[in-house]
Amino acid sequence: MITLKGQTIFLRALEPEDLEFVYAIENDETIWEVSNTQTPYSKFLIRQYLENAHQDIYEAKQLRLAICKNQTSEAIGLIDLFDFDAKNKRAGVGIIIQNEANRNLGLGKEALSLVIAYSFKQLQLHQLYANIGIENSASLLLFATFGFQKIGVKKDWNLHNGKFSDEALFQLINQK
Repeated sequence: MITLKGQTIFLRALEPEDLEFVYAIENDETIWEVSNTQTPYSKFLIRQYLENAHQDIYEAKQLRLAICKNQTSEAIGLIDLFDFDAKNKRAGVGIIIQNEANRNLGLGKEALSLVIAYSFKQLQLHQLYANIGIENSASLLLFATFGFQKIGVKKDWNLHNGKFSDEALFQLINQK
């Protein structure tokens, strides 16, 4: 299993002990808009997911890692590579920091930096992409910091609280 270490956080594979943490994130309705979740997940389904989390990215076509603080090993968020396409050397990337108290501290930035490096060096990907709601200014800034370019806007893409909103598509090409 992989562990990616940064200055203040590390990324690690999910463990069965993460059941309550993943359950809390997946069932937090305040973030359903960014995760495109529409219904709650049961602990049974999350337990099944965690039991299969050992599959590598080539088999599962996704990789979900826990973002943990170095000092306490506390899991504070998740970062995902999804829609992994080995043939075309690309994947989508998404990130969530669970507690607002841990946001805007540079922890997401550090996690994204580690995943970009891992994606381009170890996985040999040519590109990463992200779908970001245009009202999500923190994520827009985060991804722009790493050179992700806005390549398009999907009009009226997501429906939330009876109102449609646009979603931007960002892309980062590995220049090496």
